[in-house]
Formats: sequence, C-alpha cells, structure tokens
Amino acid sequence: MPPAPASPVPPAPVPPAPPEPAPAGHPMTTRARAGVFKPYPRLADPNYVLTTTSNDISPLPSSVRAALRDPNWLAAMRLEYDALLANRTWRLFPKPRGARVITGKWVFKHKLNPDGSLERYKARWVVRGFNQRPGIDFGETFTPVVKPTTIRTVLTLASSKGWPANQLDVTNAFLHGNLDEQQPTRFVDPQHPDDVCLLSRSLYGLRQAPRAWFTSFANFVLSIGFTQTRSDPSLFVYRDGHAMAYLLLYVDDMVLMASSTDLLNFIIAKLKSAFAIKDMGSVRYFLGITVRRDNDGFFLSQAQYADDLLERAGMSNCKPAATPADTKPKTSSHDGAPLQDSSSYRSLAGALQYLTITRPDIAYAVQQLCLHMHAPWGCHSTMLKRVLRYIKGTSNFGLKLHASPTTAITAYSDADWAGCPDTRRSTSGFCVFVGDSLVSWSSKRQPTVSRSSAEAEYRGVANAVAECTWLRQLLGELHCPVPKATVTYCDNVSSVYMSRNPVHHRRTKHIELDVHFVREKVALGELRVLHVPSSRQFADVLTKGLPTSLFNDFRDSLAVAGGGC
Repeated sequence: MPPAPASPVPPAPVPPAPPEPAPAGHPMTTRARAGVFKPYPRLADPNYVLTTTSNDISPLPSSVRAALRDPNWLAAMRLEYDALLANRTWRLFPKPRGARVITGKWVFKHKLNPDGSLERYKARWVVRGFNQRPGIDFGETFTPVVKPTTIRTVLTLASSKGWPANQLDVTNAFLHGNLDEQQPTRFVDPQHPDDVCLLSRSLYGLRQAPRAWFTSFANFVLSIGFTQTRSDPSLFVYRDGHAMAYLLLYVDDMVLMASSTDLLNFIIAKLKSAFAIKDMGSVRYFLGITVRRDNDGFFLSQAQYADDLLERAGMSNCKPAATPADTKPKTSSHDGAPLQDSSSYRSLAGALQYLTITRPDIAYAVQQLCLHMHAPWGCHSTMLKRVLRYIKGTSNFGLKLHASPTTAITAYSDADWAGCPDTRRSTSGFCVFVGDSLVSWSSKRQPTVSRSSAEAEYRGVANAVAECTWLRQLLGELHCPVPKATVTYCDNVSSVYMSRNPVHHRRTKHIELDVHFVREKVALGELRVLHVPSSRQFADVLTKGLPTSLFNDFRDSLAVAGGGC
C-alpha cells in the first residue's frame, strides 16, 4: 500500500451550498423554502478551535499507517501496547488446528477536558467482538451500571454530611477473560510472527469483558470491607464503626465519598494496589456531567453536551423558545406527512434522553418525542425543533442538589387522563425529593387505558409509591434510614380516598393490585397520600405542556436553574 498523503492544511471555511428544496408535503416553512442560507458562525470564526482538525492538534488518523507516522498517535499506541504487556494480557501460543481466531483493530480518540480542550491522545487495541458466537465464544454478558437516581441521592447525602468526593478512573479496566486473539497490528513479536494471543485478561470489544471486569472489581472491594447494595449492585458501602464511605461504579469511572479525608486516601491506596487507578481529585466532570460544589450542595449541568447537541442539529443560532412543549393537546401519530429521513430524528431524540439526567423540565417533551421514534411524522419534527429551541435558551441550566439535615422523602404524582389521541392512554408523572433535593422523576405513558381520571391518577400514585419504596430501601442500605412516613401528594381527591378506604369497589376492582399495594403501605405507616391543589402540583410539568408562567414556577420548584443559582 502506498503511503497516505500528509494531511493538507484545511481550507478557509465557506458558506454551505444551498440544500435541495424541501418536499412539497413538508409542513414547515424552512430556510430552504424562504431562500435563507446561513453559514455556521463558529466554523467561520478563525479563532474557533475545532478539536479534530486544528493545526496544532493531530487529527484522527485514517489508518494505522497514518497513525504510525504521527508522533502523538505513535506514543499513544506505544503506551497502550506497553500497558497490555505490563498486565500480562496474553501469552503467545501456536494456533491450534481448526481454532477460530477473533481479530482486533486499533481505535483512536481525542480525550477532551470539560471545556472542550485536548486532554490526551488515546489509542485502544480492541477485539472485533461482533465476530463472537453466543454460547461458544461467550456466555453471560450483562453488567450493571450505577443508576442516575443513585448518583443524585448519594451526592445529596455527601453534600449534607460534608464528605469529600473524589473521582477515580481506571486505566485498562477490562482485565479478565479467555479467548484467542491476534497480535496487535504493527506490534508483532518478531520471534513468533505466526503465533496467536491466548488471552489471560479481557480486552475492550469482547462481549464478556464488561461483566468480567465488574466481577473482578466487585470481588476486590468486597474483600477490603465494602458491601454491595441490593438496591443498586453498582453501589458499594464501607462501614467500620463511625467511618463510612460510598463508592459508585459506572464501567471504569467511579466516584468515591468518605466520612474523612484519611479514609478516602486509605481506600484509594487500597484500590491502587490492585488496579491502575488515576485519582482525578474532587469530582468535577463525571459521565459528561459537570459537577460544581459549593457550601449549599452540588450543581449538576450538561451545558457542553447541550451546546454540542444544538450544533449537531444545526440549530446553534435558532430562536429560543420559552417552554419545551406547547399547551395544545397531544399530537396524533399521523399529523402532517411522514419524514423522508427519520434517522436524524431518532438520533436527536435519543441524545435528548441523556440530557434529562439533569433536566427534569424537558422529561415530558422528550418522552413525547420518543413515543414516535419508530415512525416520526412532520408534526413530531416540529416538536423536536421546539425542544431544541428551548434548550438553546436554557443550555446553562442544571439541577441543584441541596444539603439538607433530613432524609424525609416527599413525592408528587400526577396524570393526564386519556391524553393520547391515538390510544387514549394516560400519561403519568412523578417527582421525588430527598430532603430538599430532587433525586428521581418520571414521565411515562401508562400501559393500559384508564376508565376514569381517578383510575389514571391512582396508577400514577402507585408508580410514585414504588419509586419511594425503592428509595427507602436504598437510604437504609446507606445507613441513612427514613424515620418518617413518605408523603405523596396528588391533586385527585378520589385517589386520596382510595388510598385510605375500600371505596368505589365496582369502579376500581380491576386495579386491585395497585390499590392493595398503596393501601398496604398506608396501613404500615410508611406512606401518607395527601391532596394538593393543582396550582402546587409540581408533577404537572411531567404530564402536559404548561403556560410559560406556570412552567417557570414549577421548574424553579424542581431546583432547575441556570449557572448554578
């Protein structure tokens, strides 16, 4: 193969060519229809640094040959190869006759800082796991990851207790497994060029690698005194007298919180004795979420992710919207015309789901978008653009987790009866607070049709109570038991009555499971269902579009604000 030409200096950005006219059935007045075409100002700005094409940053290589010619990528490849050898990842072995060898490849990536600047060049030798055969090359593959609700709950407790919280990263985390693997491209042992690698440790790309890594890590932390919680298998708790620590694990990223700095350093030292752990200091950027701490708690934001999402959608300069959803009735699945290319819709709607980790104010709108991912129409594209326009005006918004002296659980539950025009199913939503911090929320279409508003509301209450029950168990395992009964607010009087007394039997006998579940919690003294006026029903923002003033009030009540306020 002839050597690839050197990367040319990128030409000066030019305005994009006018797109093709929109189809006649397209319901929107677009820039193409109006004859308005704008270049992206960020790309036209000579001071804007595009990470992968800047002159002072090596671009992503198009091949292994190109990577070997670049000193930055060559150093990254050498670092990865040395790490594999240091971990005794494989031993060279003559290929057995008839054996099926799984090949691998180099993967290159720029690792970025929270502000978008380059942190380091990363090269990874991965296995082509898609060639593995289920039941032959691998068995179980599932591995748990920590739930977002668990992350918010534990951060709330750490803030209330004043504990230090450090972020840790594991280098080459996937270390266990057995499989044949070829030698890395361009890094072949000259004395054994025809041998294959018999793995003694897992590599990235293996189907079973995440499970093997989690099992190895869990076994080690259990051996040094941690216990694995039943509420969330990726949450580990350490307790020795008054000394306590919480460990959150998401694949190879973790957050460690401890009751003292000495205990924190002791546990980190223990982890470093078994794994290649990098202590990144106080948690600041975890799973794409910017974490800022002050005297009143934590502020979680995905501002950079929101900006990247807008740029990806080509809406960086769009006009902001006041709310993510309008107040009109929900749209049908067949309003307008089918989208000619639905892949972009699905991609953006899926990306918006991740943004809801810190943005409960868009949960309802995103839930409505995701209902139509299988067959989006023109009206759904309009809804998607409205959500993006709302994000444009609130990209710096995030979730505030307040330090609180109490672990009391308070929930708000609401339902929009028969709101779906196609199925007449109801949309239920709830939000759950631990102390003053919002830690859990949901907006979901109910699986069955409700015959009355009371039934729809009661199903919503049952969903909220189920979440509160799980949170009580989680807090108990964190050694922060909830001393008082959970209070769940609902704005439907009939639902409040049904939670206490066996009323309306004829009209509720088909939902007896939910009825008995809630009543049992009330009878045990673990739950109180109380009425709240609709003007104070915060969960309304999770079930329907609201007027701007009411939406802003409820958004503030959910502790969603901009800039850490």
